[in-house]
Amino acid sequence: MAFPRGSENEAEQSSTLVSGDVRRHNLSVVARFLLENQAASRSQIAKGTGLTRGSVTALTALMLESGLISEAEPKTPSGVVQENAKGKGRPLTLLALAADHVAILVLQLDADKVTGLLTTLAGEPLLRMAQSHGRPMGQPEPILDQLAAVFGQLVDAARALGRSLVDVTVVVFAPVGGEPAVVLADTDLGWWSVDVLAGLRRRDPRLPDFARLVPDSILAAQAELDLLPDVQDLIYMKSNSGIGGAIISGGIAIEGAHKLAGALGHLPLVPGGELCGCGQHGCLVTVAGPDAILAAAGLTDILIRDGLTAALSELTTRILAGEPRATAAWDTAVEWICRALQILAMSFDPQIIVLGGYWAHLAHTVKERLEQGWPQPMSGQLWVGPTVVAGQLADDAALFGAVRDARDRALMDPLKISI
Repeated sequence: MAFPRGSENEAEQSSTLVSGDVRRHNLSVVARFLLENQAASRSQIAKGTGLTRGSVTALTALMLESGLISEAEPKTPSGVVQENAKGKGRPLTLLALAADHVAILVLQLDADKVTGLLTTLAGEPLLRMAQSHGRPMGQPEPILDQLAAVFGQLVDAARALGRSLVDVTVVVFAPVGGEPAVVLADTDLGWWSVDVLAGLRRRDPRLPDFARLVPDSILAAQAELDLLPDVQDLIYMKSNSGIGGAIISGGIAIEGAHKLAGALGHLPLVPGGELCGCGQHGCLVTVAGPDAILAAAGLTDILIRDGLTAALSELTTRILAGEPRATAAWDTAVEWICRALQILAMSFDPQIIVLGGYWAHLAHTVKERLEQGWPQPMSGQLWVGPTVVAGQLADDAALFGAVRDARDRALMDPLKISI
């Protein structure tokens, strides 16, 4: 991962760091370098970031005082831990990201359950928990009760560990918009406009003002992008709760004028098709969404009895085993999925298409079908279609993406993370 370099005007300002913006930027550069490298000496930080040694000394002094970093075990230049000052080689004093007094909290709401994750600033898990909400369609209140219960337990755990919350993110598998942000429509839960944060705050006033409500797909796409070296342009499409997605161009997610770009499940593909919960007819989710495929595969009883996650797991098992009814249902859905991906690929020209959720286990079948529709390579041809790959993070992609995003935002102004 490339890190932002030190300010080009640093030579003029390094003695006093009089510019608050320059100082915040350079503090962020140091913090990110330590996050990536786990531990480094001041000279290694200077070399790796482009900051002068004098600036690194001043910056790290501030970060040590604030508790953001700490000194690690000294090592000799050869890399061996130096047990005493009399050993050969001058020991290097290593610095590492600490921030043992803060934590990141993420709540994720999907069609089956509420998942809560408490992590360190570096993303190391402290506590994870999940509670089923039973999918009461069209009834947000009992689901918000479950969300508040998980939030309260994570806050209590953070306090018991002596950590304050530096970021709280609530992830939903639905479009989000407005100011303040609300769920616009969650077809998996039968919701229209729901102010999730306000409902959560009524139940637990400890929800901080800086808590954010965000849709899952962009977070998941960014997390998957981090695992793909040299990729800057991708389409991410997933299904576990409905169908969602994101489009990343030049390393940046496209959000759109109303932050609704990436609602790929609501591409209207079927002329005169079934009325979708979003108000359009013939959306992709009506022919390739989980409920549609499970019904066609004869698995609605498992969906009702055991929940969506269990039903999709059984569906995937049957498809991979070649069970006729499940395979036929999936083959029909794949035709529509590939049609959507062909349109998106010609529109945005990505390097890679990443399939997430339970589709990751079936990505090879989509890849085979999609490649049949790409133009065949020939002399002078400029475009032969992007590569299709399975997502690597499965159902945790949005959770990990939310932690990554929270960490990055916190490190934009590291001294706000003070003891």
